[in-house]
Amino acid sequence: MKNLEIARLLDELADALEFHGENPFKVSAYRRAAKILRDFTEDIEVYAKEGRLQEIPGIGEGIAKKIKEYLETGKITKHKEVISKTPREILELLKIPSLGPKTLKLAHDKLGVKNLDDLKRVIEDGSLARLPGMGPKKVENIKKGIELYEGFTGEEKRWQLGLVIPVVTSLVEEIKKFPGVKKVVPAGSYRRMKETVGDIDILCIGEPGGEIIKKFTELPVVERVLACGETKGSIIEKSLKIQIDLRVVPERSFGAALQYFTGSKAHNIKLRTLAKGKGYKISEYGVFKGEKYIAGETEEDVYAVFGLPWIPPELREDRGEIELALEGKLPRLVEYDEIKGDFHIHSKYSDGANTIEEIAKKAEEMGLEYIAICDHSRSLKYAGGLDIDTLKRRNEEIDRLNEKFKIKILKGMEVDILQDGSLDYPDPVLEELDVVIAAIHMGFKKNVTERILAAMENPLVDIIAHPTGRLISGREGYDVDLEKIMERARELGVALEINAYFDR
Repeated sequence: MKNLEIARLLDELADALEFHGENPFKVSAYRRAAKILRDFTEDIEVYAKEGRLQEIPGIGEGIAKKIKEYLETGKITKHKEVISKTPREILELLKIPSLGPKTLKLAHDKLGVKNLDDLKRVIEDGSLARLPGMGPKKVENIKKGIELYEGFTGEEKRWQLGLVIPVVTSLVEEIKKFPGVKKVVPAGSYRRMKETVGDIDILCIGEPGGEIIKKFTELPVVERVLACGETKGSIIEKSLKIQIDLRVVPERSFGAALQYFTGSKAHNIKLRTLAKGKGYKISEYGVFKGEKYIAGETEEDVYAVFGLPWIPPELREDRGEIELALEGKLPRLVEYDEIKGDFHIHSKYSDGANTIEEIAKKAEEMGLEYIAICDHSRSLKYAGGLDIDTLKRRNEEIDRLNEKFKIKILKGMEVDILQDGSLDYPDPVLEELDVVIAAIHMGFKKNVTERILAAMENPLVDIIAHPTGRLISGREGYDVDLEKIMERARELGVALEINAYFDR
């Protein structure tokens, strides 16, 4: 799928246009379209071929033309024109969290900021803080943004898991079609479902000789080939610019190789120590007793040699999982088919991409039993927060849709916790809801723990959203006493959300 490639170009176009002072409505349209494409789970090429691009909520005629242009030519003319007028170092600076295009434009025009060194200089000499609209807090956020940016773009550059999943899923399906390939499985931190991924390892069962690797390096998603051997190929993928390695492994050692390349390093060291104590050697080629091959075809076979059950990849971090496995006490992970509903969904009424009817239809197709539509509340104007009249209209629509669908649609809201700890709607409004999620979206430095505790005291609050406030690779969590909040939440029966959106 080329959804992510197009989304990246639209984001770049929006940033560059805002830097150049373009119409803010046009900038917002590009950003909104980029978000829609990133979140879109179907192949955008299929919609383009069928002439259905404008059926996607938020995709108008202008954006649809640019999507078609990219799919047909591999470029967007408007993007190329604007980017060519924007210095590359400025484009890099636009990737810094908390440094928006407007602030960068001001620093560029007034202080001559053209690169990262310039930006650091004007922070240190205080001149950035003296610009109109700036101040110590904003400058401090930009400094933290620089730290995140430098950590994210250095040798250990990492990508959010949610961005990587569609790339890997699509690539695995392509590799499965190669002649001679029997099985394909991703490994590494991706398979362990880490929050961020540094590169991607994929293993397949197949015959050596180079044909499989050659086909891999010739795929349309390849931007650059790093290596092309008989059993291993490395490429840079086009949309994310992430390195992907494919290894061709014989069937008898596939399980051992999968265990080895899945990691983590600490888990593998602990397993090797256990093997050595029992007189075995373990490697990517198998488990051996002296020179005798013992096991290696499946991961289950490998772990069984040491008296262990198969350990789920998500647990392989050397945090006691091997010891628990030896005692038969491994925790059971939640499976996707055990998820019965979703309590936190935004609709087009606020900043969501779909109508409530579209959401309900998809949820039924997924086999869910219930969903809660929890749009943003009125204070969050930049995210389309609902005033009370709009909220009433939305609730009436939910009542009508509940008569149409088998799935239960709950009336909910993600209600802002204001700076004094009160909620964004009065209690009579909250009483009309089935689910109340309280959340902090503003004032991250102001008494966060006290505000959350105060919100939980309201008996109408069911859930506290994203309690840490972090954005992976974008913003550190706020200063909050989680132990205190968890203890009080337990006493009051308030749930703390595990927000599964990929940047949370």
